Amino acid sequence: MRASTISRIDRLEIITARLKTDEPITIGEIAREIGVSVRTLNRDIDLLRSQGLPIETDVGRGGGIRLDRHWGVGRINLNYTEAVDLMISLAIAEQMNSPLFMAHLSSIRHKIMASFSPSMKSKVNGIKARIIIGHSASEFVLSNFSSPKHKAVEKLHQAFLMLQRISVTYRDESSNKTTRTIEPHYLFLSYPVWYVLAWDHLRDDIRIFRCDRIENIQILEEDFTLLALSVFKNKRDGIATN
Repeated sequence: MRASTISRIDRLEIITARLKTDEPITIGEIAREIGVSVRTLNRDIDLLRSQGLPIETDVGRGGGIRLDRHWGVGRINLNYTEAVDLMISLAIAEQMNSPLFMAHLSSIRHKIMASFSPSMKSKVNGIKARIIIGHSASEFVLSNFSSPKHKAVEKLHQAFLMLQRISVTYRDESSNKTTRTIEPHYLFLSYPVWYVLAWDHLRDDIRIFRCDRIENIQILEEDFTLLALSVFKNKRDGIATN
């Protein structure tokens, strides 16, 4: 492969990925792999160093090349869904107010926030106040608890953040199923069981839904206005036993 057939940006990505494998290799071997001269490769290495990648090389002909053994996590690229899930997880950790979790949450939050558009940032900033941590679930609840479906959780998180209505199939304690349109206003954790504090259009009233009983979520292109948490107080009081 000739140097002219591969852009410098692509070369930098290939070199970085090769070094991250942590396999023994020399500068000459990498140069041959990507089809450039050793001189060109050395210029690429200098550029990567200037960008903060801690590359070590051995002096002399046939010298090895590696990343600093103390170097760990570099830049992490998250897709939209991953970023939303991580922001909700951070909000949960903040609400738990545990010193064990609090050391770097603020800096992590700011870095993730930078990836969102200005219109999204206002929604993301508000999710901490929309997550409530309660008492642990009762033995009765745990006896019939199962992990929520991954796809359902993913869509629920997105609709929760974006304040969008969802159509769900819900299975009650007697395994009866109904299809409902709900508004996911708040999330409530009665560890390890999650609940959605929602407005239920089928009942035209507030309702509490266990996340592990929610199936087949469809996000609707319909926004809703957030209700005050106090509206759900009476319903919340009985969550630990339901």
